[in-house]
Amino acid sequence: MSGLKVLSVVSEIYPLVKTGGLADVAGALPAALAPHNVEMRTLIPGYPAVMAALETAEPVYHFDHLFGGPGRLLAARAAGLDLFVIDAAHLYDRPGGPYAGPDGLDWPDNAQRFAALGAVASGIGLGLVPGFVPEVVQAHDWQAGLAPAYLHYSGGRRPGTVVTVHNIAFQGKFAPELAPTLGFPPEAMSIHGIEYYGTLGYLKAALKLSDRITTVSPTYAGEILQPEAGMGLEGLLNDREHVVHGILNGLDEAAWNPAADTLIPAPFDLKRIKARDANKAALQAAFGLEPNPETLVFGVVSRLSWQKGLDLLADSLGTILELGAQLVLLGSGDADLAARFAGAAEVNPGRIGVRLGYDEAVAHLIQAGSDALVVPSRFEPCGLTQLSALRYGALPVVARVGGLADTVIDVNEVARTAGVGTGVQFSPVTVPALQLALRRTHQLWQDQKLWKKLQRNAMTTDVSWDRAARDYATLFRDLVAERNA
Repeated sequence: MSGLKVLSVVSEIYPLVKTGGLADVAGALPAALAPHNVEMRTLIPGYPAVMAALETAEPVYHFDHLFGGPGRLLAARAAGLDLFVIDAAHLYDRPGGPYAGPDGLDWPDNAQRFAALGAVASGIGLGLVPGFVPEVVQAHDWQAGLAPAYLHYSGGRRPGTVVTVHNIAFQGKFAPELAPTLGFPPEAMSIHGIEYYGTLGYLKAALKLSDRITTVSPTYAGEILQPEAGMGLEGLLNDREHVVHGILNGLDEAAWNPAADTLIPAPFDLKRIKARDANKAALQAAFGLEPNPETLVFGVVSRLSWQKGLDLLADSLGTILELGAQLVLLGSGDADLAARFAGAAEVNPGRIGVRLGYDEAVAHLIQAGSDALVVPSRFEPCGLTQLSALRYGALPVVARVGGLADTVIDVNEVARTAGVGTGVQFSPVTVPALQLALRRTHQLWQDQKLWKKLQRNAMTTDVSWDRAARDYATLFRDLVAERNA
């Protein structure tokens, strides 16, 4: 089988720059695909953090004018990743995050910054770098959404194109008058091109013009065909349903390995499950909770947002207290939600502990020390925190949506009898349903023999990238075969 060259186009990649799960996926896919004879290189903007991390860098192309200034394309290596990096100081060399400045506001030139990402991806797809001409270009989310559009309007022989939707709620909509300045012909600004309800739609363009559409879980692939989750794009997606595929994300098992985790006090595995008790004790101490190994500890590692359903959890704190359980929470986001949780911790010392912000070591400690991890998302394309929870033996308590529904087996009576449950699901995504799920979890906790069995089920669940990599490799090869037919 001949090797297949794929260009991954992405706005963030772990461990170089990360704001969410998109970076984790982008960082894990190349290595996961290598055993399937797929050579994947990743195109990433040259943010300061990316440029500082480069171990080797060779200029392979010079741009006299790249949306406001000159730039270079670098072939580079960093953290075991083969990269193409857009070195364009006027677009990317600035403080703050990939999408917003230190003030939290979106960069005013994001349209140009991510048009450049798409345009350079198109150039590479058309042979800009003779040493690596991809047969497939995979664009991730709206930030890379113009790559398939530029290739579509190039007029030349192009590679196959795939857009992967990590969260359809973020779409990248900009002023329509930008289209000519970004290099698109007049006919592109139509419903059959990049126009989206009077705007220039980056994600819409990719969904309309890519050869294949993938999402990060099979359930989410079905959900976005419905008005409730399609965010206005469900009509287009239904028209193209035949090219929509759901491929479930995996977990970086090197970064999330309880047996070799240097960020937790006591590494453990199934043979050393008792060592987990030390992590629970450390977690209770770190959050100022009463040190009781027999108390059920619910954990949360999440953005504080409506999408993540954290308002539902805030409304359910009384149930946790009523059960005699404890809660630890690590997260940042909505100021009102942050205030509610911080206030609850102040009123209930020893029972509720809250850390606002994000700390990687604390996130690992919560996974390793909590008994159950709560993920009450209203929608969740895939979710990675519940995969970590499974691997670390913290039974997930999840809403029955998206990737949460695909990765957690509810401990209902049939599953319990069959011995296959790994957590608790609830639906609909409401306060009463979440409270019932919390009570069900506490009831399971009372039977420690059963709990240990469920923990074993969780920790032996396959959360690797193996299945996803196989599915992506098949999709890429089928696409290339179709285009060459």
